[in-house]
Amino acid sequence: MKILILSDNEDPYLWDYYTKGRLDEYDLILSAGDLKAEYLSFLVTMAHVPVFYVHGNHDTDYEKNPPEGCDCIEDRLVVYKGLRILGLGGCAKYKEAAFQYTEREMKKRIRRLFWKLRKAGGVDIVLSHVPPKGFEDMTDYAHRGFASFLTLIDKWHPSFWIHGHTHLNYGASRAHEYHGTQIINAWQKYVIEAEPDQGTEQIYQKKRLDKMRI
Repeated sequence: MKILILSDNEDPYLWDYYTKGRLDEYDLILSAGDLKAEYLSFLVTMAHVPVFYVHGNHDTDYEKNPPEGCDCIEDRLVVYKGLRILGLGGCAKYKEAAFQYTEREMKKRIRRLFWKLRKAGGVDIVLSHVPPKGFEDMTDYAHRGFASFLTLIDKWHPSFWIHGHTHLNYGASRAHEYHGTQIINAWQKYVIEAEPDQGTEQIYQKKRLDKMRI
């Protein structure tokens, strides 16, 4: 499955200078935050595939005007064509504002998702705004990752962790690896290819069959 991942900086190639068919090759679009709602609404209209998003710390306008036609997956585990995707947006709290969390608050968010993760048999992709702690951390609170993200990786071993927040044009890196998980910076745009973990399709097919028998 070819997935277009985005964050933080609208790409003129996909918006101002868009041409018909430019998005046809993608099966899914994931936004890691801090993008204009109009941009995501445009992409979902032109691509004809789902756009899943989480909030960045600058997405406070989404509360009144969310991206039309797109799906917010904050604190949700969604399954798309067998691919399990978990959303955990926001950044480390540096002032009183929406989509900002203390380490303790983020840990609680993850804990509430435990049974969903267990029921799904794990997760293939985690979509967040900030990276896990220790990856692209800066000295200011706003640009520090969450230690609880590392705990989540150690427990569930997702194939990909997609994030934004740390801009490549400021010197950040595109990709890291941690215990088998590929940590990918979605700044502006990038493309990954991902498939469901073996057995995931069978698990959900069995659940559908079980429901039909009831």
